[in-house]
Amino acid sequence: MTDAFSMIPASVLRNLSDKLYEKRKNAALEVEGIVKQLAVAGDHDRITAVINLLITEFTVSQQANHRKGGLIGLAAATVGLTSEAAQHLEQIVLPVLNSFSDQDSRVRYYACEALYNIAKVVREDFIIFFNQIFDALCKLSADSDANVQSAAHLLDRLVKDIVTVSDQFSIEEFIPLLRERMNVLNPYVRQFLVGWITVLDSVPEFDMLGFLPDFLDGLFNMLSDSSHEIRQQADSALSEFLQEIKNSPSVDYGRMAKILVQRAASQDEFTRLTAITWINEFVKLGGDQLVPYDADILGAILPCISDEEEKIRVVARETNEELRSIKADPAEGFEVGAILTIARRQLSSEWEATRIEALHWISTLLERHRMEVLSSLVDIFDTLLKALSDPSDEVVLLVLEVHACIAEDPPHFRQLVVFLVHNFRMDISLLVKRGALIIRRLCVLLDPERVYRELSTILEGESDLDFASILVQTLNLILLTSSELSEVRDLLKNSLVSPAGKDLFVSLYASWCHSPMAIISLCLLAQTYQHANAVIQSLVEEDINVKFLVQLDKLIRLLETPIFAYLRLQLLEPGRYIWLLKALYGLLMLLPQEVQRPEEPPDPASWNMSGPLSRSRRG
Repeated sequence: MTDAFSMIPASVLRNLSDKLYEKRKNAALEVEGIVKQLAVAGDHDRITAVINLLITEFTVSQQANHRKGGLIGLAAATVGLTSEAAQHLEQIVLPVLNSFSDQDSRVRYYACEALYNIAKVVREDFIIFFNQIFDALCKLSADSDANVQSAAHLLDRLVKDIVTVSDQFSIEEFIPLLRERMNVLNPYVRQFLVGWITVLDSVPEFDMLGFLPDFLDGLFNMLSDSSHEIRQQADSALSEFLQEIKNSPSVDYGRMAKILVQRAASQDEFTRLTAITWINEFVKLGGDQLVPYDADILGAILPCISDEEEKIRVVARETNEELRSIKADPAEGFEVGAILTIARRQLSSEWEATRIEALHWISTLLERHRMEVLSSLVDIFDTLLKALSDPSDEVVLLVLEVHACIAEDPPHFRQLVVFLVHNFRMDISLLVKRGALIIRRLCVLLDPERVYRELSTILEGESDLDFASILVQTLNLILLTSSELSEVRDLLKNSLVSPAGKDLFVSLYASWCHSPMAIISLCLLAQTYQHANAVIQSLVEEDINVKFLVQLDKLIRLLETPIFAYLRLQLLEPGRYIWLLKALYGLLMLLPQEVQRPEEPPDPASWNMSGPLSRSRRG
């Protein structure tokens, strides 16, 4: 140390710690000259002693002006060393880096200036300290002093220039450093990081795309920044990377897909749109790589189909169709069970469009992977059955299509009908509001005769007689009026001459007995008029209340519809259809009478064409 003091005049050392910048600068020029002479002489021991003097007496001093002088002195020493600087670089740079965290903002400013001048001299030799320098610059980019920020910005530009032409820079060592800082919230640091990502990505030698999964989430995080400039920079960087992905033959879609799935659920609208746009491109480009992630992707797409923002809805729907068009196989990693789980979960969505698409997915899986779906049926069947109570008619109809597809297997058919009856029993309003819709749709999708036989078998042993009566009345009305049941009606009409018709009549009879009017209409439809008359006669023992009369009125109105046109025409042959006449007259007698009843019924042959149920005789 004594040797160093002897090499540097006391006046120079005194000026190096002066409060005036000009004196410190002139003193630094003296130090530069001294070091240059020592470098020419190859006296590196004395150079080391000079540098140590600058560090111990100045850069670590308690006096701020001393620290400033020490920094400018170290920079001057580096300039004096020129090409020999690499030998002393570690000794010089580390004290400067430590000064970046100095409490005095002016010291931090001069640290930036010193490191700038050092970097200009040593250039690529500087790279060995890159991680420490990057860390320091990252902190200084958010410095509380504007002058320090400005100085750090200039240093940052120089470091970028050096790195982009260096063959010593290690992108592999840099990425972990970048990843650690990507989720910071400070806007200045965010700008700093995006700037580095953009610069490094512009260098063909650096494969930033290969490391994109390491910092992609951080870039997406910046899309919701309060600063428009940061959002714009992040979006620009992401757009550039997406274009590179489109042009690259090899991309790690899987890791990035997980990030995109999470970001697609962001509260920020712009983030959601960007994420779903990326997912859309991935689905088109990813191929087999994305098959194991199809369930996660679907989980992100389905909610976006009902997004408030139209652009997001459009891209989500396009992506959904694209994903569904890919016919992957379980052997390729396609997880049918996982897709089913996602679809089942989305059946509980508050949005109708999402529930509809979830059902389309279940239908698609049933079509392509029926055995796998049926093996997982226990996990989704209850949810599908509960969906029959959905407030949307379109959803209910789609649910029924899924059920019909499942019910192609007899055990599942029985399970469906049993649960359907159970649902009607538990929620009578569902039966009243949706019963006809559900039953008619099932009859379209499945064999209507099979549906009615199964329902009848279940209702035959129903213990809740009031419920059984209501359901039978509903089934009966559908049977008599719906076009879907026309073949069943034709079969019943021929029950007296057709074994199949007779068998169906007998199958329905026991359960139809839960409702007097239903069994009467069934007998009339099957043309078993004598039995219909017997049933009507037995109603004398019933409590003829308002409810009974309302049902009777509905039956009579049905008899005047086109379905029973054949019956009304049979009245033209009273001698042949005497039991029909008696049955109809019996119904008439059950109605409240407003006129005195004749002692003897008139000869049926004298009835007019409107029949005994003429409205003129009704109460």
